[in-house]
Amino acid sequence: MGVLKRFEQRLEGLVNGTFAKVFKSEVQPVEIAGALQRECDNNATIWNRDRTVVPNDFIVELSGNDFQRLSPYAEQLGEELAGMVREYAKQQRYTFLGDIRVHLEKAESLDTGLYRVRSRTLSASTSASTSASAAPPAGPPPGAPQPPAGYPARPAGPPPGAPARRPEPAAGGYGRPGAGYGRTRRWVEINGTRHQISRPSMVIGRSTEADVRIDDPGVSRRHCEIQATEPATVRDLGSTNGIVVDGQHTKRATLRDGSRIIVGSTTVIYRQAEG
Repeated sequence: MGVLKRFEQRLEGLVNGTFAKVFKSEVQPVEIAGALQRECDNNATIWNRDRTVVPNDFIVELSGNDFQRLSPYAEQLGEELAGMVREYAKQQRYTFLGDIRVHLEKAESLDTGLYRVRSRTLSASTSASTSASAAPPAGPPPGAPQPPAGYPARPAGPPPGAPARRPEPAAGGYGRPGAGYGRTRRWVEINGTRHQISRPSMVIGRSTEADVRIDDPGVSRRHCEIQATEPATVRDLGSTNGIVVDGQHTKRATLRDGSRIIVGSTTVIYRQAEG
């Protein structure tokens, strides 16, 4: 039995069937649960071969009418949704940096029956009720999609115990010895051919405008982008078939020497070396 089906069955028995009556309008709990699953999948970040981190703090925005109708059950519904996320993450071998929380919020811009999900990653030491004046988590890598206004971004740095970040390079520092990331040589290997990463980023795709062109029908015109940050990252550029990094489907991932990126039917091997 699937995670969503088990969640729906548990919800039907809560509060003597109250939830079944509450959710008779357009907004159904299983729809929200499915949206939370997709939020995990779309924001999964690979730290290493054994750890894929997903958001653990979720906000479900509801119309004024739906929020008023559901607010008396917000705490119990939030707990059930958090349990569903925990179960799904275990099935997908996802991990979290802190406790899982699901909150309901009113959004006057939404019509009755519509909802919207936002998420972020909070470490165990970060309170879910962080005030607006507190420093927000580190933002995503350069060029990554920005979160909605007023909601902190997911941290893009490595988990505790990872090597310290190097200082940002000065302009033109890439590939120049002794300047920021210039000490690290980076390249990709595709079908036995080496392509040097000499700029802050490299776009891989089927278009002649891509930095590295791959003649593969399964590769989009602008398929993915490798960013020479520290650590290096790769992100999907909205391709048709997506990317697989070290065996995991993802939208964005941290790269290490030897990471294998599959685009279409082509394998791209990321390499880096000091000096």
